[in-house]
Amino acid sequence: MKNNRGACPQVIESEFPMNRRDFLTSTAFGLAGAAVIPALRATAWAQQAPTALRAVRRTLEVNGKPANVFGLLREGGARGVTLQPGENFNVALANELSEPTLVHWHGLLPPWPQDGVPDVPAPLMKPGESRIYAFPVADPGTYWMHAHTLQEQNLLAAPLIVRSAADLKADEQQVVIMLHDFSFTPAAELLAHLKSSGGGMNMGGMDQGKMKAHMGQMMAAMKPGGGMPGMPGMGGMDLNDIKFDAYLANDRTLDDPQVVTVEKGGRVRLRIINGATATAFTIDTGRLEGELIAVDGQDVVPVKGASFPIAMGQRLDIRLTLPNDTGAFPILALREGANERTGLILATPSAQIAKLAAVGDRKGPAIDLALETTLRAARPLPQRAPDRRYSVRLLGGMTGYEWGLDGADNLKVNLGQRVEIAMINMSMMTHPMHLHGHRFQVVAINGAAVHGALRDTVAVPPMATVTIAFDANNTGRWAFHCHHLYHMASGMMAFVAYDA
Repeated sequence: MKNNRGACPQVIESEFPMNRRDFLTSTAFGLAGAAVIPALRATAWAQQAPTALRAVRRTLEVNGKPANVFGLLREGGARGVTLQPGENFNVALANELSEPTLVHWHGLLPPWPQDGVPDVPAPLMKPGESRIYAFPVADPGTYWMHAHTLQEQNLLAAPLIVRSAADLKADEQQVVIMLHDFSFTPAAELLAHLKSSGGGMNMGGMDQGKMKAHMGQMMAAMKPGGGMPGMPGMGGMDLNDIKFDAYLANDRTLDDPQVVTVEKGGRVRLRIINGATATAFTIDTGRLEGELIAVDGQDVVPVKGASFPIAMGQRLDIRLTLPNDTGAFPILALREGANERTGLILATPSAQIAKLAAVGDRKGPAIDLALETTLRAARPLPQRAPDRRYSVRLLGGMTGYEWGLDGADNLKVNLGQRVEIAMINMSMMTHPMHLHGHRFQVVAINGAAVHGALRDTVAVPPMATVTIAFDANNTGRWAFHCHHLYHMASGMMAFVAYDA
């Protein structure tokens, strides 16, 4: 994949030309009859001039072919938004597409009318329309923005970084890595194929009897807090339901990866965003030991390692310390259950950079709960008994490609309550579950209590149960859904609603 952008040693930003092709907008994720509000206006406290952000068309080269995609660009072509310490979110979003769109500020805590789910409550932005989004930012961290429609598949997404005063003082280089899965086939066609073909999953010719036997093996293999290590007995099951044409890191494949110049002996903070629609990855830092310091923008007690799972919608902040000699250090994202990979290369000046294949010699591991069980929030929620408890079963399968949330029809809360939701995955695929407008803490895994990470998106593997707790402190009717785009589009979406 070719590109005229040079490497940047700080937070990586890119310039993109505009492109030509129209793309489908789907508003299947809003609810009929939802309240419609007028165009949003800046609140009285917003003092700084708004940052101009444009939803545009642009062209990439992927696998030697031109790819017509979307983008969210600032003036000058830089992608996304970076806020400095103490800045409020104050963005003037202009829809320069030829079709309606809307953007969700994933991980931030806006007032409900500015959340970005079509018709819940704000309508889609018409072509040529502009709106101002303005609200306080509670916490620094690694966030992102994306369309809450099928346009997300066509790269209508970008980083959203909120820096802290400590970030500016730290003697470390910050590098943003945004991951995507890419297809030349439009998202609507991909979804139609999933529904008509029974889902793209290779069941290896298993009949119902064999499936029941494998289910029994899976249940027996489950360990408290551990999910399903290795998915024993499931060699015939594909962990992915779409085989994409390419896997991107900052819009580039490993055929032409981004090379970021780093200093010998320096420190690097990776801000990794999984913006893929249907692909989980494992981050492989190679011969550099990493230190995971934040997930979903929230600090955790550091965890050392060289392999870190990241599901769709999640973010990882990983600190690296480089050796004092010359070298090139690939940072790879391994596709779950497959040999494809993407990533970029950190390289000291004059380092020899070896060619990396986009298909590796080993498969990315299945996402499980091993890391999640060990994570501890640096600033956990205050301990208190829940006022409301809910159980939601995650259901669905390849037949007919129908997915759903059983028990989520009446998720009601009152302002000030502590709420717990136990998510029980009865399906054969992992679901990264995302709650808008709030941050939750993981408080139990497979029935075992944990003092886990603060998050906005948590992966729930097959036959596993993950319980989250949050404080109801942001009134509205908030989306609660799987962040696998095609699961969400096929019914795996509900709402957490505040009682009047």
